[in-house]
Amino acid sequence: MKINQVVSEFLDSNTFVVEVENKYFIFDCGASVDKVKDIIKDNKVYAIFLTHGHYDHSKYAIEYAKEFDCKIYANISAKETLQDGKKNYGEDFVIKNFQNFVFIENDGVLNFDNIFVQYFSTKGHSKCSCCYLLGDNLFAGDVLFYQGIGRTDLYGGDKKEMLESLKKIEKINFENLYSGHDKSSNRKQQEKNISIFERFLSR
Repeated sequence: MKINQVVSEFLDSNTFVVEVENKYFIFDCGASVDKVKDIIKDNKVYAIFLTHGHYDHSKYAIEYAKEFDCKIYANISAKETLQDGKKNYGEDFVIKNFQNFVFIENDGVLNFDNIFVQYFSTKGHSKCSCCYLLGDNLFAGDVLFYQGIGRTDLYGGDKKEMLESLKKIEKINFENLYSGHDKSSNRKQQEKNISIFERFLSR
């Protein structure tokens, strides 16, 4: 498995282009289409995944879907966020046509020609926050960072739900964690990070 990190112009958010057995998957859509095309070239993209609906992670979702002829997977609550520039913090950025979207709920697993992607609803930063597990790699969006957690004071954020999500993530069998901003981390680092913020959120 090869994981390519592309940093976007929007709040330095991360887009991850992942190659597994010559199959490509994209996590978040803040980086320009051209940057992503340079990595994928003429290969097939099987799916695009949004970790949540904030503009810096979803700005080019429709362009990606058209360019790579594939579906966008997102938590069902992302629809409300993507339709409203105030809620996704993109001001004039809105998505009104969802024909390329597949909305998912709660937790589950998706099968792409025997490549399995698990998804987990991880509210706290937003109502639509979702983590994805591919192999032993967890793509966590803005729920968890290298040394921190996502803000809970934005629209749809909630400290109690963030605490519940951290406890859920502790039980996920991952070895590497890729965040929506900044650098990646490993399970040992996140065990310490999560423990700190569980205590903080429990006050």
